[in-house]
Amino acid sequence: MTDPLVDQVPARELVARLRVAGQTVATAESLTAGLLAATLAGVPGASTVLRGGLVVYATDLKAELAGVDPAVLAADGPVAASTAEQLAAGARLRCGADWGIGLTGVAGPDPQAGSPAGTVFLAISGADGTHAARLNIAGDRWAVRMGSVAAAIEAMRTRLAAAGA
Repeated sequence: MTDPLVDQVPARELVARLRVAGQTVATAESLTAGLLAATLAGVPGASTVLRGGLVVYATDLKAELAGVDPAVLAADGPVAASTAEQLAAGARLRCGADWGIGLTGVAGPDPQAGSPAGTVFLAISGADGTHAARLNIAGDRWAVRMGSVAAAIEAMRTRLAAAGA
């Protein structure tokens, strides 16, 4: 039976690539509330690569659990590239993983802190540095959350390929 939440092929490929490379991943998720980690965990064999995940839905937990600098949250807000970068780095560090993925944004339907629904920041942290991207994902809350997960999986696959894994 396939996972009804997402197309498992990209997730399966990501888990397979991580396994072959002998590398691990961890997540720090705000708007997706653990959906990315759950998607990866749905792949058989994920226990060899998924170290864990931090659900940091509340702004204060971004600092407390993931180590986002409170000054960054005060200056840039919870929906920002700098916040996503620190989420990714925090997941990597706190879970002892080779890679960290950070997701923050606005699922909607209402804007948050001046950012419209569908605004998402995705960051990946690895030995080669931490990089963030802004995404604009159309649709309702579920579509934005699912689109965020799909984008994170694809970005991680791309990053692994660039790293030679």
